[in-house]
Amino acid sequence: MAEVARLQITLACSPRAGEVREQALELAPGTRVLDAIEAAGGWTALGFAGAKEGASMLGIWGRRVRPEQLLADGDRVECYRPLTVDPKVARRERFTQQGARGAGLFKRQRPGAKAGY
Repeated sequence: MAEVARLQITLACSPRAGEVREQALELAPGTRVLDAIEAAGGWTALGFAGAKEGASMLGIWGRRVRPEQLLADGDRVECYRPLTVDPKVARRERFTQQGARGAGLFKRQRPGAKAGY
């Protein structure tokens, strides 16, 4: 009897800012995204406090997927944590701190150039 090919999956998550965990898994065909997380030890082993925190934040190669999505060989399952700050608000705060001359088009100027060019 021929051996069934196993799926090579990478599970990546970032439970906290500046911390990334990556784990290689070998799973049976027909495995779902949620099964891969359970095979890695569950949400607690990945560093997430509760299942609800990460359950709706799953993706494969940067595309959001449902927990019941079937996996293919070579998939990279990603667990995303919720945003703590709205990106638009963060950008406005950085701009306020840096000032108009320290951000965007005005950051680098040629020597002797007019302001804004």
